[in-house]
Amino acid sequence: MAELPGGGTTLFPSRRMVALYGTPGTPALGLLGEQDVEAALDRVRELAARYQPFSAEPVRPAFEIIATVATAAPGPGGHYSTPVEPGRLRRWVEAAGAADTYVVLDLQPGTQDFPSQARTLEDLLVLPHVGLALDPEWRLRPGQRHMEQVGQVSAAEVNEVTGWLAELAAEHRLPQKLVILHQFQRRMVPDRHRVVSRPGLALLVHADGHGTPGQKQETWRSLKRDLPQGMRLGWKNFIDEDVPTLTPEETMTTVRPQPWFVSYQ
Repeated sequence: MAELPGGGTTLFPSRRMVALYGTPGTPALGLLGEQDVEAALDRVRELAARYQPFSAEPVRPAFEIIATVATAAPGPGGHYSTPVEPGRLRRWVEAAGAADTYVVLDLQPGTQDFPSQARTLEDLLVLPHVGLALDPEWRLRPGQRHMEQVGQVSAAEVNEVTGWLAELAAEHRLPQKLVILHQFQRRMVPDRHRVVSRPGLALLVHADGHGTPGQKQETWRSLKRDLPQGMRLGWKNFIDEDVPTLTPEETMTTVRPQPWFVSYQ
């Protein structure tokens, strides 16, 4: 069986991750897109190293790449979601793998469903260093539009995605895969307690609200309440929207429990 970046076949608790978030070539969507892939790899390695003094576990660098981007217009598929050009996406994924860096592919599906979009990325998800993130904020229901309403997803749809991904991982004898569920309001996944654990997957709720430290801690307290068994927690720092942005030391000493995955947007 292939191993994960940093070694081994199980993600947690043998490591934490610090990630740049965004999409290649689009600086407005996050730190990842502010430079080319080699510079992004250097930047995330340096950022992960700043967290190491505050973690008993090794801190590994990661990318969280928005692979399908929410749009204001319907686009060619009519889903208000546009995929990143496949060649560009693959170049970033393969460069990260060569640099021993984990990759999470983030889905913003619009009116399309998460399982359909996930299946379009199968050729990348069979790589041992690639996981998946579902972002319900951008999962539109009929009549909704991005930036006018906050989307949501059902546990049934999440479970359909994870069931397929777990089968894919088993078929290809892959190491454990990370599945991130983004959330900053409980109603974004109203029946989260019905999300099931799967062999071969590590599930993580990622608190990606922005604001003051007090506002973010309030969101954190809400999201970790009634957390399904086996589900871990992640945290996002916003460089521009947080007032102020927490330092690595503040992130690891004031956020409890310590997040297993920290991303920067």
